[in-house]
Formats: sequence, structure tokens, C-alpha cells
Amino acid sequence: MAKIRVKQVKSQIGRLQNQKRTLEALGLRKMNQVVEHEATPQILGMVNKVKHLVSVEEI
Repeated sequence: MAKIRVKQVKSQIGRLQNQKRTLEALGLRKMNQVVEHEATPQILGMVNKVKHLVSVEEI
């Protein structure tokens, strides 16, 4: 399975509660924080939900 690197590029201030929880579930708590995940359908769905707040690259 491929790996992806997810970086938070926009603030979660003023966002909907479900978007804040999605960022936290991805492991993102601060701006410019980077986490790596396996590219499972569940993770890709979470990333798609907050795609306007994060940047994604394949490893």
C-alpha cells in the first residue's frame, strides 16, 4: 500500500466541528504539521473531507 504525507496548510479556526475532528483524527493539531499515513480508503476519505485545509503528496 502506498504512503502519503499530509501537511496542514490552513488554520482550523472558524471551521465546522466535523472538519476540526477530522484534522485531529489525522493527527494534525498545528499549522505546518506533517504526518504520514498509509493510503487506505478511510484515510483518503478523511483527506478529501478537509482537502481545502491540507496539502497531500505521495511518498
